[in-house]
Amino acid sequence: MTNPILIRSAQIVAGDRSDILVENGHIAEVGTGLDRSGATVIDADGLIALPGLVDLHTHLREPGYEASETILTGSRAAAAGGYTTVFAMPNTSPVADTAGVVEQELALGEAAGYVHVQPIGAVTVGQKGERLAELGAMASSRAQVRVFSDDGFCVFDPLIMRRALEYVKAFDGVIAQHAQDPRLTEGAQMNEGTVSAELGLAGWPAVAEESIIARDVLLAEHVGSRLHVCHLSTAGSVDIIRWAKARGINVTAEVTPHHLLLTEELVRGYDPRFKVNPPLRRDEDVRAVREGLADGTIDIVATDHAPHPAEVKSCEWQAAANGMVGLESALRVVQQAVVDTGMLSWDDVARVMSTAPARIGRLADAGTPIAAGEVASFTLYDPTPGRTFTTDDLRGRSLNSPYLGRELPGQVRWTLSRGAITVHDGSVVSEVVR
Repeated sequence: MTNPILIRSAQIVAGDRSDILVENGHIAEVGTGLDRSGATVIDADGLIALPGLVDLHTHLREPGYEASETILTGSRAAAAGGYTTVFAMPNTSPVADTAGVVEQELALGEAAGYVHVQPIGAVTVGQKGERLAELGAMASSRAQVRVFSDDGFCVFDPLIMRRALEYVKAFDGVIAQHAQDPRLTEGAQMNEGTVSAELGLAGWPAVAEESIIARDVLLAEHVGSRLHVCHLSTAGSVDIIRWAKARGINVTAEVTPHHLLLTEELVRGYDPRFKVNPPLRRDEDVRAVREGLADGTIDIVATDHAPHPAEVKSCEWQAAANGMVGLESALRVVQQAVVDTGMLSWDDVARVMSTAPARIGRLADAGTPIAAGEVASFTLYDPTPGRTFTTDDLRGRSLNSPYLGRELPGQVRWTLSRGAITVHDGSVVSEVVR
């Protein structure tokens, strides 16, 4: 059992400064002038205490693609970014489409100890889109899967999608759709528009995303089930989600940090770090998704952390893999894109990066408030320093970050996961002690 931890003078979200006493994995007391004999004391003056961040969309690559990332290295990256829970996408080898694979991922996360790793189950066997995977078995397994996705692939067959939506109703599950019409994006390399025409790259039209979202919200309405839209990226998609919510359809949506900040103009340099699925979009789309996040149309920020080894990113554009790492940089990018611009408060950040993703994923002990009696999972964040993001900021196995060389505000100084310190004064601990 670890010593008690006493955090002094932290600003709890957007509230007043308070002391926080942690004992036995829980918050024992919140107040002023607290004291505890033998406690490890953390001076949090000037730091914001946020509920432990929850990422509903992370690729940890294990089992099968450990050259890119492992559950251990991905967990360290998550802790460095202030995360205490991550949902692991199923595009592993073997695919996480059975109870055995999701239970293996859960156990590997428990062994690492840095964050709670909650598996996401595949919707279809092998993510091939042909027949439903063992949804019920994964839901009733020790992993208690509630989120299912074929992310990386669209569940394109409307009958399969309908059946999946119907099936998960029995255990309050949700289908998280990768909205991409594969016929409209064959050979696509970047956002379709003026820039793609100038560069001679095959375009990825916004309608390829929007048409799938429109179909799926209507299917969700028809069967009365929960739908979640992954990595929404266009102004038209925001409009469709806004319409669906006004109609009372049970749909939620996420946006990535990179779609809140970066635009297709970065592709002009043919740097594969900026190649991603869905692609970086226009300025107008960036403004629209920021506004959608601010007004609640978009529910959460999710990283879509997608690590790749150098050989598939340090190559010519057309041969490069899609994807960016994002766990270590997400909170800093959100601060730059929507907090420093006055669109979101720190209370809003706690909602879109902690409370709401935990609710969508149906995890009762994640995204909890910083209050007496709650699980002690939170991060202490310094919002003030602006410094260049470098490879020294990355704690995972891959280096394919689009922010290398870019100045970003803020720094995660401390992270506590279920009472254990995982980040100590800006550095990830070598071993988690509980």
